[in-house]
Amino acid sequence: MGRKLLFAVNEPYFFVSHRLDLALGAKAVGYEVHVAAPDENVWSPEGFNTRPFFASHGIIYHDIPMTRRGMNPLEEWVTARSLCRLYRKISPDIVHHITAKLVVYGGFAARVAGIPAVVSAFPGLGHYFSASGLSELLVRWFLVQGYRVVTGHQNSWAIIQNPDDAKTLESLGVIHPNRTLITRGSGVSLDEFKPSAPPEGPPLVVLPARMIWEKGVGEFVEVARQLRGSNLGIRFALVGNTHPSNPRAVPEKLLKAWHEEGLVEWWGRRDDMPAVIAAAHVICLPSTYGEGIPKVLLEAAASGRPIVTYDVPGCRETVIDGVSGILVPRDDRKTLARVIQRLLEDRQLCVRMGREARALAESEFGVERVIEQTLGVYEKLLLSDLPHEENSTVSQ
Repeated sequence: MGRKLLFAVNEPYFFVSHRLDLALGAKAVGYEVHVAAPDENVWSPEGFNTRPFFASHGIIYHDIPMTRRGMNPLEEWVTARSLCRLYRKISPDIVHHITAKLVVYGGFAARVAGIPAVVSAFPGLGHYFSASGLSELLVRWFLVQGYRVVTGHQNSWAIIQNPDDAKTLESLGVIHPNRTLITRGSGVSLDEFKPSAPPEGPPLVVLPARMIWEKGVGEFVEVARQLRGSNLGIRFALVGNTHPSNPRAVPEKLLKAWHEEGLVEWWGRRDDMPAVIAAAHVICLPSTYGEGIPKVLLEAAASGRPIVTYDVPGCRETVIDGVSGILVPRDDRKTLARVIQRLLEDRQLCVRMGREARALAESEFGVERVIEQTLGVYEKLLLSDLPHEENSTVSQ
């Protein structure tokens, strides 16, 4: 039997969309792969069934009691205790924690259960590091204290998705530079997302994301209003689902109202993203969220589409400004509209930028590269029998 690798994540379908290739890559080199997550698929497609899906891929699934945004002390204690029991039962060689709550609770559980190696993955710093309200500041403080404790595990690594987040966490004393891997997000399949010529007909601008305000939905709609009277006949489409349980989600009623007004099209959730991106002329994500690296921007680059996005951590790493896309100053809606109009008026510019975007994806964003880097971290952890300060090097 191979080494046991356990992933702990806050939602099964998030793992499927962002880490399944990594899990299968680990299986291919001999790991016995487990996934622990609450069976709460808020953003999953209809018909997704957690247990049969993982079983069909030879992955052992464990349901854990956890809410993604819950703050009830008793419920949180139940989650932490359940993780500790699970870790003792499975006795994995490596636990790979993904997202804030699992990094903290799973990190504590790993130390209590005596897990020999821990990976803490930060796929973006999220809402609590990008907002400035009193409650967000308080939660951020507690997160930082938890991060400091759990990343102090004697044999641990952190995986960060962009240099800005790495600098922030390092300045807070959360991560150690000699035990940190910076990857280009979770990577993209260059075979699934292939370049194609822009379609004929009216230009289409697409924002593909979960429908939460921080993804720039309001900014996108405002740009659609500004360009409504242009003679280009531009179509704007929002692609993604919303959910009433998320307080930051855009209400479905409002999305439908915009659609009925003809201001933007709301396509809802789509599971054929290669086709969605191929139908677009420009991919736009004016996100102000604490992104790691948005996977959809990697998919856009791989598909040979120019990207227009705000110049913020995580998004800026997907674009060579002025070459494969355009970076816009954060919250500058007028410039955002002007840039989109300029691109759509010059189809040859779109084509050139799309070609450069594909070249960047081929050199930097391939999922195989991320898998190889992450498996390399696992091997360092398994082979490490010296104090981490003496036995690790930076890898990017």
